[in-house]
Amino acid sequence: MSAPRTLLAIDRVTKRFGSATAVDTVSLDIRENEFFALLGPSGCGKTTLLRLLAGFETPDSGRILLDGVDIAPVPPNRRPLNLMFQSYALFPHMNVRGNVAYGLEMERLARSEIASRVDVILATTHLTELAERRPEQLSGGQKQRVALARALVKRPRLLLLDEPLAALDKKLRGAMQLELKRLQNEVGITFVVVTHDQEEALVMADRMAVLKDGKLLQCETPHEIYERPADRFVADFIGVMNFIGGRISRSGVDVAGGGSISGCVPDGAADGSPATAAIRPERIRLFPPADLANRASGKVEAVVYHGLDLQVSVLTDLSQKPILVRLTAEDADRRKVATGDTVEIGWSLTDTRIFVD
Repeated sequence: MSAPRTLLAIDRVTKRFGSATAVDTVSLDIRENEFFALLGPSGCGKTTLLRLLAGFETPDSGRILLDGVDIAPVPPNRRPLNLMFQSYALFPHMNVRGNVAYGLEMERLARSEIASRVDVILATTHLTELAERRPEQLSGGQKQRVALARALVKRPRLLLLDEPLAALDKKLRGAMQLELKRLQNEVGITFVVVTHDQEEALVMADRMAVLKDGKLLQCETPHEIYERPADRFVADFIGVMNFIGGRISRSGVDVAGGGSISGCVPDGAADGSPATAAIRPERIRLFPPADLANRASGKVEAVVYHGLDLQVSVLTDLSQKPILVRLTAEDADRRKVATGDTVEIGWSLTDTRIFVD
């Protein structure tokens, strides 16, 4: 099976605003029909990068290649892509059909073609029954779908989405994450979404890029970034992680409390250099089997119920901070734990990530 074709190549792009560098020599390949996420904290450069793709900013250096052609000098209205804003920006005096058709009318297409394309996209986005409603008669999720339909009806090669779900409540946001993914698969257009929500990126993206201070830290599949983060920042930013400080040893990390944690030591790490061992809470077992390489006893400080799982905080000699352990509800029902209990925890050598500080 051949590898997906690169649609958009960002080649060593830099953008400065005065003395501040918003995007710092970023290179990325975004593939055809891919759902790609730009992820990072506020001020990391992800929105500036999106604006560079859309043509609202011009790079100070580097190239933006669409199908091998540099579009950096091409004005926004001449680029075969659409940008969907956070606010949705629907016309209040137009109904849903009018909002969706507006871009095609500006292109002066034939009325029959406009009607046909609008009908198809309304059906795809489950808006046919709402076609005559005005924006004030729609819910937040419905408005979001109208904005998507208006962008998709123009058949762009690339759809850029800037925090598209930020205005929605948590439950609706979860439903719309799946809806966005469904739409992207159905229409076969490359989506590039900017978000600061790690869970959102993990759910929707085929691949994602994590940025910090304008620099690209890691670009991989969500699974690869979650399981094998490139550095401590990525490990901390994506999901929940336990961090235990110490110093590099031959077998892993010797911790301040006198114990040790087994793990795969990074190449070139010198014995005795400061390091951090990192373990995901769901990788840690309560009452572990005897064959696990890492084990510790501790006292349960808190048990927090999350519905599908429980988060147990265990204070051990490995760290001054409690170690977080995530249990499924089924595991928790099998063997109850409560605040004040003394328990044993354990995890495998392969579940330890080690970062040199």
